[in-house]
Amino acid sequence: MNFQLSEEQCAIRDMARGFAADHFAPKAARWDAEEIFPVEQLRLAAGLGLAGIYVREDVGGSGLGRAEAAIVFEELAAACPSTAAYLSIHNMVAWMIDGFGSEAIRERFLPRLTSMQAMASYCLTEPGAGSDAASLRTRARKDGNSHYVLNGSKAFISGGPTSDVYAVMCRTGAEGPRGISCVLVEKGTPGLSFGNKERKLGWNSQHTAMVTFEDCRVPVENIVGAEGDGFKIAMAGLDGGRINIAACSIGGARTALEAARDYARERKQFGQAIAAFQAIQFKLADMATELDSARLMVQRAADSLQRRDPDATMHCAMAKRLATDIGSAVCNEALQIHGGYGYLKDFPIERLLRDLRVHQILEGTNEIMRVIIARKLLDD
Repeated sequence: MNFQLSEEQCAIRDMARGFAADHFAPKAARWDAEEIFPVEQLRLAAGLGLAGIYVREDVGGSGLGRAEAAIVFEELAAACPSTAAYLSIHNMVAWMIDGFGSEAIRERFLPRLTSMQAMASYCLTEPGAGSDAASLRTRARKDGNSHYVLNGSKAFISGGPTSDVYAVMCRTGAEGPRGISCVLVEKGTPGLSFGNKERKLGWNSQHTAMVTFEDCRVPVENIVGAEGDGFKIAMAGLDGGRINIAACSIGGARTALEAARDYARERKQFGQAIAAFQAIQFKLADMATELDSARLMVQRAADSLQRRDPDATMHCAMAKRLATDIGSAVCNEALQIHGGYGYLKDFPIERLLRDLRVHQILEGTNEIMRVIIARKLLDD
C-alpha cells in the first residue's frame, strides 16, 4: 500500500491547485454573493481536461482514474466548493454517457460536454422521490418507434435552466427499479420547462431549479444503455459522485483549517496569540487529523471503484459519510476559532460552512449511506 502520490498525480494536483488559485479563488465570494454561474471559468477548466476526467480520450476526455478525479476536486473545492461540485455533476453525466451509451450517442454528445460547450445536469430526484429514488414517477411513453414522450418533474436540479443536456431517469416500464431508463433531453426541446431559481443557503454559483416535462418528445436514440438500465446507471454514477463530493468536502474544509490556523497565529488575546492556547491547538490538531482520515477513506474508495471491487459501493458510502460529516464539522470549528469575525462575510469561513452543509444531503443523504453500509455488513 502506497500513501504517496505518483509523479503524474502530483503534476495533476499542482495543475488543479494553480488553476483554482488563479481562476476560482479570487472570484468565489462574488459568485456566491451575486449568484453568478461562472461559464467562462468552467470552460477554461474544460480546456485542461477537467470536464471529462474519466471519459475516454477519443471523445475529448482525459482518460484518468477515480483517484485523479478526487485529487482534482479537492483542489478545485479548496477555492470554490460550489463550482467544483457542479463540475463533479457534469463529469458524472459525461461518464454515464461514455460508459453506457452507444457509440453514436457518445460521438454526438461527449465532444460538446468534454469541452463544456454544453453543460450537463443529472435528473434523478423528484418532489416525491428523494432517498427512495426507485419510486420516481416521471414517465417516458413510447410513441411509435421514433420517440419517447416524457411527463413529470425533477427537483433540486443543479444547473437548472443554465444547462444544455439533462440525463433524466424516467419510468419506461413497471414499478420499481427495473422499470427505469436513462434518457438525454436537450435544451430547447418542446415541453421542457423550468421552475424559478431556488433560493439556497449555499451553492450559489450553480443555479438550482425544478425541471418539468410536459409531453416532451425525445428521440429514442437518446436513450443511454437499454430500457430498464436507468436505475443501475444512476446508482453507478452516484458511486463516483460520492467520492467526488467527499473530495469537495475535504478541499473546502482544508481551506477553512488553513484560515483558522493563520488567524490563530495573528489574533492576540490576553497578551499572546491565541495559537499559544492549548484549547486552540487541540482544535487544530483534531481538525487536521480528521481531515487526513477522511482523505485516506476517499483514496481507498477511489481505488476500490477503479478496480471494481465487490465492496466498492460500501467503500464509496463510507467515504462520503465520513468526509462530508467531517468537512462540515471542521468548518464549524474554524468559524468558532475566528469568533465573531468568522460570522462575517469579510472572511471565507461562513461561505465554506454554507457550501459544505449540503454535501451531507446530496448524492444520497448520510442516513442513506449508513443504510448502504449496514446492508452490506448484514448480507455478508
